[in-house]
Amino acid sequence: MRPSVIKQKLGEGKPVFLTQLHLTDASVFEMVSVMGFDGIWMDLEHHGYSLETAENLIRSTRIGSADVLARPGKGEFMRMGRLLEMGAKGIMYPRCSNAEEAKMVVEWAKFAPLGKRGFDGSGADAFYTNIPIDEYVIDANNETFLIIQLEDPDSIKEAEKISAIDGVDAIMLGQADFSVLSCIPGQFDHPLVKDALKKVASAAANTGKHWACTAPSPDAAKELIELGARIVLHNADICILKEGFEKIRKDFSEAGFHFQNNQF
Repeated sequence: MRPSVIKQKLGEGKPVFLTQLHLTDASVFEMVSVMGFDGIWMDLEHHGYSLETAENLIRSTRIGSADVLARPGKGEFMRMGRLLEMGAKGIMYPRCSNAEEAKMVVEWAKFAPLGKRGFDGSGADAFYTNIPIDEYVIDANNETFLIIQLEDPDSIKEAEKISAIDGVDAIMLGQADFSVLSCIPGQFDHPLVKDALKKVASAAANTGKHWACTAPSPDAAKELIELGARIVLHNADICILKEGFEKIRKDFSEAGFHFQNNQF
């Protein structure tokens, strides 16, 4: 089975770096993968493309080396299994409420004796039936990683119990949803957000697990690593494109060109 770059680096104590891709052009996934990024965050919680599209996007990353970290919606355990069979190496599970739910996520992502994942063996992760069943089950359990997101203020209180669940590789504060649910939308420097981040970091340290976080800049990433984070996620293709087009509009407006105001 194709090994996980992210699990290998984490095992060596090295930080890993991912970016998020929203657009459904396989060439973008392929480009990021061949450029040597550790992973690509694929978000099916908030985006409406099909599992068939997701499968082709995951397939395109195999040209390079990047892992795909796929996020299903809360409670979408069957979709989670299919994403793993398509070749996603990691699952980012959103809005986890407590340790019982985290344990359920592990059960659906891992084969026995670690969990209760259903067996098929005909997907990309098993090289289309080309891996013997006994080898495949062991490899899948070893190479699949789970990141559990804590986004509700109440779930932060459960951080250490969630992190302690066997099979959970990392926990992550979902800063955007946390800020919205805390009625401080977008205030990522607010004391409530900073305190929640410290609690997540402490919970991971106390249970011997990793923790993940988004970083708006290289300096912010360095600070997070100094705090103990080993999984850093930065930017998204749609934001990079928007920033690029905004710069073109600004530069050419100064050269005398007029752009229509289509803001609604």
